[in-house]
Order: sequence, then C-alpha cells, then structure tokens
Amino acid sequence: MTDELAAAYDRERPRLVRVAYAILGSHAEAEDVVADCWLRLVSADERDPVRDVAAWATVTVARAALDVLRSARVRRESYVGPWLPEPVVGAMPDAADRVSLDDSVRYALLVALERLTPAERTAWVLHDIFEMPFADVADAVGRTPGAVRQLARRARQHVADGTPRIAVDASTHDRVVGAFLGAAAGGDLAGLVRMLDPSVVLTSDGGGVVSAARRPVLGPDKVARFMAGIARRDGEVELVQVNGRTGVAFRVDDRLHSVVSFTVDGDRITRIDLVLAPDKLSGVRSATP
Repeated sequence: MTDELAAAYDRERPRLVRVAYAILGSHAEAEDVVADCWLRLVSADERDPVRDVAAWATVTVARAALDVLRSARVRRESYVGPWLPEPVVGAMPDAADRVSLDDSVRYALLVALERLTPAERTAWVLHDIFEMPFADVADAVGRTPGAVRQLARRARQHVADGTPRIAVDASTHDRVVGAFLGAAAGGDLAGLVRMLDPSVVLTSDGGGVVSAARRPVLGPDKVARFMAGIARRDGEVELVQVNGRTGVAFRVDDRLHSVVSFTVDGDRITRIDLVLAPDKLSGVRSATP
C-alpha cells in the first residue's frame, strides 16, 4: 500500500511544489514543505486510509506553507534591504516547450503577492490560481468559507494593482526585453529610457551579504543609468527563463552573480528585479551545460 501511496504522491508532487512556491515565494522552502507532508501522509494513512491523495495533500501542503509563511514574515521584517522571491531559472526553451514552461508562476505576480497577509495570499493562490472551492480553501486557511471569500476578494484587488494592466504574450515580452538589452549593451542611455515606463521600479536583493541597492530605484532615468552601469561590468550575460519568461543570468568568473527578471506592460518595462542574495541563487542550476 505504501508503494501505491508513494506513486500517487509523486504524481501530485510537481503541482504541490507549485502550490507551496506560490504561497511562500521560495522554491527551496516549497520543496521542504512537500517533503515533510509526505511523512504526514504516511502517518495519516496508517490511522485511516487516505482515499483522495490529491485533495488531502493540497490542503495539507497549503496549511503547512501558510504556517511557514507566517514565521517567515517575522524574519523578513528584519531583512537587510528589499526582500524578493526566489526565482525559478531555466534554459531558454525550444518553441515546442514554451507552453509548458509558461505554466510557472510569474515573477511579477510573486512580487505583488508580497503585499498580502499570509491568509490573503494563501486564499487567493488556492482559489484564483489552483481553482480550489472556497470550502476546501477554508479548510486549509482555518477560516469559514465566507471569510476566505472576503480574503480572496481583497487579495484580488491588491494583485490587480501590482501586476501588468495589459496581458503580454511571450513574443512581445521577448521583443521588449531584447530591445532593452541591446540598448544596454550598446550604451544607448536614451534608448534604455524609451523602453521604460514612467513609473518603472528597479529592486535589488542582496540579502545584506552582497552589495545591492538598499532602496528601490525609481524612474526611467535612474533605472536606465543603473542598468547601464551593470552592462559595463566585466562578466557574461546569459538569456534564461525566469519563472517562464525571458530574463538574464549575469555571471562573473564563472560564478552566478545575479538573476534579473523583467516585467513588461504593453510595450514598456515596468519592473526590473535583481536577485543577488547568494542563498537565493544557490539552488539555481546553470542554464547551460
């Protein structure tokens, strides 16, 4: 029976990791939560056989991720500089693979979710992304269905305020980011400014370990100058997928220095997020062999 249980859990594992990652913003913590919930499943099944592994595991993983997020929020209050989610980085895909990679949680969405309370975030993720009924969401969050409905409603408004107004497909994203990177490589400051939204924000997360801007960089001129300075540094710029959309991995002396995510709204870049914190890059595999 344990072999059957393990097989059922393994089939659900990728989706469970996505659930936990969307709630936590940390892929490493998400994998830890899913691994721990396997042990909980074995214990629960010994007491009373679990008939629906997918439903049981989703609620249990969400509940455990919510507990981890609550304690993480306390730690993040004393974090040095801005805290950014841990990126999921992969090689640039072939056209045939693009659809499956686009299923990952967008980086801009993860950043927007940081504005929510842990309960709001969990309720919104479970209902709006993973389409769980409010009755099941209530079980995971520990509130009534009516209460989690209100949590999701408030969260939905915050998410709408913090994510692009215009849905941008992958080809448009690639075109805008490609033009921006071309301008950066050529030292074209005016070209960089033209690609940036008037309200553009650049955030860098060094975790207090490596040098990074302690405050967000605001406005096209300042952001363009910041990125032009990065482009002038010695190192290798590699196009990668960051949470399913084209971004950049910057390497210095064969060491991963930073991962850059771009948020495109219409035909301009509205956010640039630089992850430099070593602990958030340690799990990033090289996108090229």
